Amino acid sequence: MPGSKVQASDKKHRFKRVLAHIKYLNALSPTIQDELARSAQERRFRKGQIIYMEGEPATALYFIETGWVKSVRVSSDGREQAMLCLCAGEIFGEAGVLTRSPYPCTVIALEDTVVWRVGAEDLHRIMARHHAFAMAMSKWLSERIRYYIDLVEDLSLCGVEARVARTLLRHAQFVQGRWVVLRRAWSTFDEMAVRLGTVRDVLSRSLRALEKEGVIKVHRQEIEILDPERLRRRGRL
Repeated sequence: MPGSKVQASDKKHRFKRVLAHIKYLNALSPTIQDELARSAQERRFRKGQIIYMEGEPATALYFIETGWVKSVRVSSDGREQAMLCLCAGEIFGEAGVLTRSPYPCTVIALEDTVVWRVGAEDLHRIMARHHAFAMAMSKWLSERIRYYIDLVEDLSLCGVEARVARTLLRHAQFVQGRWVVLRRAWSTFDEMAVRLGTVRDVLSRSLRALEKEGVIKVHRQEIEILDPERLRRRGRL
């Protein structure tokens, strides 16, 4: 049917636009991208909706088109530790899918989010057929491992103030002559505290101390870095 062909074509173009913004995968050949697009299925999640739970079978790899998600671990006493916050141009679910093991974290939509889902069996089949895709996924996974190494260092070797400084520097953007960390609507102090492995009161004290010293300025929608060099020293970088 003509309508079905148009729909399939639109799906392929949308998915390939997503791939164009994903490091390493954006260099894949059109043949590999087409194979991935044929296997991809669109999924939409509302703010606060769970995409998958820690311990569930890893049935798919997810590619974010729009929105933000967070990956968390929850301890036996109910304490939450955020592992990652991801947006468009990122993938998630790779650890479970590539090792054929359960998902190691729970993933939750932080805002209304559109993702593309590629089933685990399709993914392994395409990787087996195309060495370039397997290598691209290996590079992506290696960078994710490096991120977790840095996270372990932050949580185990650095105090809260140093972790705050490192996080601000890691997410800073140069906008109109200023270094700023933009705050999303969901980026409350409670959410930030979870990501830093602390509680709201301790985070607030750290931010107030840095602001009092003239290192940063906290605004409603952004945190401005006034003295990047001093902030690097506070982060022990």
